[in-house]
Formats: sequence, C-alpha cells, structure tokens
Amino acid sequence: MTLTVLSIAYPMASVGPDSVGGSEQVLAALDTALVAAGHRSIVVACEGSRIAGELVSYPAPPSGHITRPFHAARQADIRAATAAVLLRERVDVIHMHGLDFFEVLPPPGVPALVTLHLPPDWYPAEALAPLRPDTWVHCVSNSQAARATSPVMLPPIPNGVPVAALGAVSPRRCGYALALARVCPEKGLHHALDAARAARVSLLIGGQVFPYASHEAYFNEQIVPRLDRRRRFLGPVGFGQKRRLLAAARCLLIPSEVAETSSLVAMEAAACGTPVIAFNTGALPEVVEHGRTGFIVGDTDGMTAALGRVHEIDPAVCRAVARERFSLDRMVAAYVERYMVMVHQRHALPRAA
Repeated sequence: MTLTVLSIAYPMASVGPDSVGGSEQVLAALDTALVAAGHRSIVVACEGSRIAGELVSYPAPPSGHITRPFHAARQADIRAATAAVLLRERVDVIHMHGLDFFEVLPPPGVPALVTLHLPPDWYPAEALAPLRPDTWVHCVSNSQAARATSPVMLPPIPNGVPVAALGAVSPRRCGYALALARVCPEKGLHHALDAARAARVSLLIGGQVFPYASHEAYFNEQIVPRLDRRRRFLGPVGFGQKRRLLAAARCLLIPSEVAETSSLVAMEAAACGTPVIAFNTGALPEVVEHGRTGFIVGDTDGMTAALGRVHEIDPAVCRAVARERFSLDRMVAAYVERYMVMVHQRHALPRAA
C-alpha cells in the first residue's frame, strides 16, 4: 500500500538534512525515506525547510527575539495549512513532531501519531491525554517512556541515523574534542569547555544560538567568556561538515543537564568510530555503552578524567555497535509499520507496558 503521510513540524525551526534539532532531523529523515520508498510525504514547516516531498510553508522565525505573539501566529498558520491539505488531499496518517503539537492538532478524522522528542514533563499533562479520537503518542527511548504517563501511549520507536553515510569518511584523527548541540542552558556546553580546559585539550563547538533571550544570554554570559585560541565556537554545521568533524575528533562531549530522550549525535559519533563522553542523564546511558563506546560520567571532573581515557575505546567497536543498534533503516521501517497499523488496525494498536 502506498501511504500519504502529513508531517507537522515545530514552527520555530526549519526542517532539512542540515537541521540542528533532533526532531527536525528525524522528520527530515522520514520524509526522505518515505519518498524514496514510493510513498507520498507532505510536510508543514517554516520557510527555508528542505523537503524531499511536498513542502507547505509559512514565514520563518524573525531575526530578532522569538515572541509569544509570533509563535501564536505561526501556530495559526499551521492550523490553516493543515486544514487546507486535508481538504484537498486524501491523507492516511498525520505525524506530529513539535513540542506544541497539542495546540495545532487538527479536528478528528485522519489518525494522528505524536512523537515525543522532548522530556515528558516539558509537555502539559493534558497534552499526553489528547481527547481527539485516533490520536496516539509514543517515546523514542525506554528511559523517556518510563517517565511518561498517557492513556494513548504506544511502545517507543528508537531514533536512527544514516550509519553507512557517516562511516564513509575516515580522515586522520586529530587531537580536538568536539561538542555539537543547540546552544542553550540545558545543553551544558560550558561544562564541556571547563572540562577541556582542565584536561588541556582543544575543543570545537558546533551549534546554533536560536533567537530566544535565554539562549542568547547563555551564549554571551557562559560560552563566549570561556572561548580562546584552543576552544572555539564554529556556529551551525551541516551534515557534511559534521561528519568530517566527528570522524576526525578524538571524542564527542555531551554535558547535557536535561534528561535527554535520545541522542542522535551520540549515535552519529559511534557510526564515525568516535568515543562519546556524556553526563548520566536520561537516555544517554542507553545510547553510550560505558567502557565500550565511551564513558558515562557524573560531572565536569568526571568528564575531564575521561578525556584522558578515550584511547581505551576501539573505533571498530563503536562502528559495529552503530551498525547493530542505530540504523536509520530500522527506524524508518518501524514508523512505516506503525503507520500501516494506524490505517488498517487502529483499534488493535498495542499499548506500552
């Protein structure tokens, strides 16, 4: 059966192969895979998105601070765009990806799947118990699912990355550590800078500062003062540059202070044969196998110490784990199977334990 899937993105970030955010990366990967498999993919996302299927767009975020009125206006655009698509097209499944999904859910009709890309407590309680019929939610890791409560919860579908494409680059290893993340307080990039300085290791940071006042304040107050000749901020990096940086790095640092629901970048590092040093938060211990593909540490001092041990990690083991566990094909197949069940057996959908 050929499916028509309508995906709805978070309104404040563009979608495409070079997206910074995890939800946008997953949506872009699904869109590309659906089109390649002969399905029809329609994506409602902001201007500037790069979509393999059909893009239905609305104005992108402004260059200044993102305000609540602007956000509300974009949500209105999403609702209007979604209604227009449903009026003219026969859509089989709606797939919601945004943190604000509950504010843009369309009226009852087409079955809807909500992927919870963020910690469950970031969503209002009522959002996880939608009254809209034929609407289900699911998580992307076991640790996230253990913290989520919903009467319409389906089993998790773990994220995946393009393992083969990431592993195709094998440059000479360099001495720098690497951090790749949105630049915001919860990602804790200042801990990576402190650990690298204490370990006397060079650090490159790739990431985007979104125009939220708290994000910009964090960058200016906590990141900029810690930068120097050996610890540099690169700004946003696309897929090609990210792959080269990961493949050449001595290790990847993930000093997140939030309960991560998954970690695409840790999976990408493993695919490149690069060890990961991560804080013990959320799903990171599910992704990083301590002592095998990297190290799980408790604080900045632990990260500093682990920087002296990355030579213990075998790059070949990292790549093998990535091939076994983090395949993008596996993730896409799981989503397509779920879409099919939603279309044909929606009343028999399994519930998470």
